[in-house]
Amino acid sequence: MVARPVPLPPGPGQESVWDYPRPPRVEPFGGSIEIHFGGRRIARTDRAHRVLETSHPPTYYLPRDAFEPGVLRPTGGATWCEWKGQASYFDVVVGDAVAPRAAWTYETPTPGFEAIAGAIAVMARAMDRCTVNGEVVAPQPGGFYGGWVTSAVVGPFKGEPGTMGW
Repeated sequence: MVARPVPLPPGPGQESVWDYPRPPRVEPFGGSIEIHFGGRRIARTDRAHRVLETSHPPTYYLPRDAFEPGVLRPTGGATWCEWKGQASYFDVVVGDAVAPRAAWTYETPTPGFEAIAGAIAVMARAMDRCTVNGEVVAPQPGGFYGGWVTSAVVGPFKGEPGTMGW
């Protein structure tokens, strides 16, 4: 039997991922985001979007032009998201440093997610550092999902031990 999750109460200025919708929604995010890999900053923006889904920390999608030229190398394969459609992948490359399939995009997302068409998300665990408004993020637990955990969100989060059946 899968234990029912008990949401943590959010404090001042925090959001509970249990208040996020299912199906998920996409919304603009005007805060500062930076991504570092291979010893350098490879992306920076203050015009991203975030996808919010019940039990998941936000996944941030940056405009493609937020990335330094040449750091995203298209790679084969695709996956399917029941909400957003078909994702394609990129290796993140800086010199000899390569993070295989660490970034993805939805070139033609399903209706409701058009705002992230062509935008890029990255797996925080594969990068040197990702920040939201200057705060270093923790990757969503479990290794499969791409959410970014900051002090602004409380869980428990999908991906933690015992959450497979949620």
